[in-house]
Amino acid sequence: MLKHKATLTRRELLARAGGATALVAIGSGFIAAPDAAWALEVVNITEHEMATLIQMARDIYPHDRIGDQFYAVAVKGYDSEGTRDMVAQGIAMLDEKARAAGHGDYKTTPWEENRVALLREIEDEPFFQTVRGGLVTGLYNQKDVWPIFGYEGESFSQGGYIDRGFDDIAWL
Repeated sequence: MLKHKATLTRRELLARAGGATALVAIGSGFIAAPDAAWALEVVNITEHEMATLIQMARDIYPHDRIGDQFYAVAVKGYDSEGTRDMVAQGIAMLDEKARAAGHGDYKTTPWEENRVALLREIEDEPFFQTVRGGLVTGLYNQKDVWPIFGYEGESFSQGGYIDRGFDDIAWL
């Protein structure tokens, strides 16, 4: 199944994404941040599915100081031909549970507490376990998020921690 790829200029991207309050679908195959600081092309899954995966990732591993772009990188691997059906079925199941709970869909469920309750309902499903497991490395192996957590990276290549940070404890 071939998808039409839209081409947008930077100006069109900024114009379409400006003024929104959540991730924005900005045409066939793209989602963007509300401030248009970043955009992500999706090829095998829908924009709704990718935006839902990003929200799901944020709800599974919530960090207020980490921007959505890092969560987007962490779940980008699910935009593949091999995971397309799993993602479509998993998001459909999650959206169905959200509607049954009186919400529009998972992504637009307004309160984190409600979204987490929906995730708890599917936590034993292979879809949830696959996404949760992939986030451990997909999110925390990004070198750009390490400074946010105060992690300086591995120390072996620099002689180990004994001479580099072992006794840097300022709170004792």
